[in-house]
Amino acid sequence: MDTFDYVIVGAGSAGCVLANRLSEDARVCVLEAGPRDWHPYIHIPAGFIKLFHQPGLNWLYTQEPSEWTGGRRILAPRGKTLGGSSSINGHIYNRGQRLDYDGWQQRGNRGWGYADVLPYFKRLERRIGEGDNTFRGREGSLTVSDIDQYHPLSEAFIAGAVSLGIPRNPDYNGTSQLGINYAQRTIKSGRRMSAARAFLHPAMRRQTLEVRTRAHVASLVFEGKRAVGVRYHKGGRNGPLIEVRARREVILSGGTFNSPQLLQLSGVGAPEHLRSLGIDVRHALPGVGENLRDHYAPRVAVRVKNMGTINERSRGLKLAAEIAKWCVGGKSILGLSPTQVYCFWKSHDALETSDIQLTFTPASYREGMQGQLEMEPGMTSAPWQQRPESKGYVRIRQNDPFTQPEIQPNYLSEETDRRVLLAAMRLSRRLLKSKPLEPYYDYEDFPGDQAQSDDELLAAAKQRGTTTFHPMGTCRMGPESDPTAVVDDQLRVRGLEGLRVVDASIMPMMLSANLNAGVMMIADKASDLIRGKTPLPPIVLQG
Repeated sequence: MDTFDYVIVGAGSAGCVLANRLSEDARVCVLEAGPRDWHPYIHIPAGFIKLFHQPGLNWLYTQEPSEWTGGRRILAPRGKTLGGSSSINGHIYNRGQRLDYDGWQQRGNRGWGYADVLPYFKRLERRIGEGDNTFRGREGSLTVSDIDQYHPLSEAFIAGAVSLGIPRNPDYNGTSQLGINYAQRTIKSGRRMSAARAFLHPAMRRQTLEVRTRAHVASLVFEGKRAVGVRYHKGGRNGPLIEVRARREVILSGGTFNSPQLLQLSGVGAPEHLRSLGIDVRHALPGVGENLRDHYAPRVAVRVKNMGTINERSRGLKLAAEIAKWCVGGKSILGLSPTQVYCFWKSHDALETSDIQLTFTPASYREGMQGQLEMEPGMTSAPWQQRPESKGYVRIRQNDPFTQPEIQPNYLSEETDRRVLLAAMRLSRRLLKSKPLEPYYDYEDFPGDQAQSDDELLAAAKQRGTTTFHPMGTCRMGPESDPTAVVDDQLRVRGLEGLRVVDASIMPMMLSANLNAGVMMIADKASDLIRGKTPLPPIVLQG
C-alpha cells in the first residue's frame, strides 16, 4: 500500500493546478478515472465537436427530465481524461464579475472577495493581448489568447450591438464585464491549452508527483472522522481494488457531479438518503449533492444569405483545405472555439451590471444543439441568465461507484429565471435583426417568427434549451450557520479531518461566467490554504 502526503481524486482543471503547486514541496498522487490526454481531438480546438460523444474521454452523463426541459433528458458531458473538462470544453476564458466573488464573501466566506481572488487569477495566466496589468497576468502558465479570425458576420453582430447602445468592451475580464467583444480563449499556437497541458504535464517531470490513470475511485478510507486514503479500481469495474494513503490530506477534485457522488458512496451526506440505499452513515451532512445550478440556454438560429459561414467549410474538399492550413500553422476553422463573440448585458435598464450573457457564432447546429453543424449557411446566438436561482441536486442511485448519479438541475423552476431568460432571448433576436446584419439575414429558423409571446418563447426554450456545461454548487462553501454548507472557507469538509473539496462544487453561488477560469483560481488559492502559506496580498481597487 503506497502512501503520499496528498492524494488528489481527479485530474481535471482543479486537480491539475493542485498537483502542480503541491508537488513543489510534497509527495502527491493524482488519481484519474480516464486515460491520458493523448487523443488528437483534445488538442485540435475544433475537436470539441467530436468529443461530445466520445465514451473513452467523456463521462457521458445525462440529466433527469423536468417540466422546463419538456421532459427531455439533456446530455451533460464531462471530461474523463487528464485535464478533465478543460480537455473537452469550448476553450472560453471568462472570470465573471467583481460582485460574484464579493457576494461569496458576504455570505460568510472569508478571503473569497474579488480583491482576494484577483491575485490568483493573475498568477495563473499568461495573457496574450489587450488588458490592463492591474487585472491581467503576463507570466503564468495558462495562455489566454484572443480570437484570431474575424468573420464578417461576427463584425456585423458587434456593430449591431453598438448601434443598440451596447459598448464594445476591449477586455471583459478587466475593469468591467459589461459590453460586447470577441471571446478570450485558452488556445496557444493553434492548440488547446488545457489545465493538463498548462500545469500537470510540466509538473510530471518531478519525482514528487505520481499520476495514475484509469483509476476509478470507489470510496474514501476513514479512521474515525479522519480521511486517510482512498480505494480505487484499476482499469474498470473488474479491475483490482487498490488502496492508497495520504499522510496529510485527501483532496476531492472530481467535479460537481463526482465529488458529491464519492462523498455519498463513502457515507457522507443526507442520512435518510444514504440509509435508503443501505449505506452506513459515516457523517451526516445534508448539503452534499444539493444546490446544483447550471446555465440553461435556448439558441436563436438564423439562415444566412449573401455570405459564407463555418457550416460550409466543415465538409468535403473545403474541410480538407482547412485541415491543411491548420497543419502548417495557418488560420483555419480547426483553430476556432465554438463561440466567437460574447455579449454581457442587462435584462432591465435599472440594473447596474449585466445579468444576461449572449454568445454569437457564424455557424448553426442541427436541432439547436452543439455537436453537429448544419449543411446550409447559418448563424446562432445563445442567450442565458447569468446567475440562476433555480437549483437541483446530484444523488447516487445505488451503492455502486460505476452507476451514474441522478442529476436534476431543475432548470427555470424559479419564475425570476424565466423572466430574465425571456429578456435575453428578445435581446438576441434584436441583435440578429440589427441594421448591420440586414444584408445577411434570410429568416429565423428557430424559434421562428411565429413565436412572439412570452408563452411561445418559453415553449421554444422548453423544446430546445440545453446546458451550457457550467454545473456548480453541490459541495457548497459556507459558514457554520449555513445548513446547506459542505465545506468551510478553507474548503475543509465540515465535521471531518484530512478531507477537502476543491472544484466547481464548492461555489456558493453561480458565477456570471463560464466556470473553467474560476475553477483554476479556486485550486490555486486552495494550494496556499492547504500548505498554510500566507495568501497573496489582496488587490484593492477604487470604485
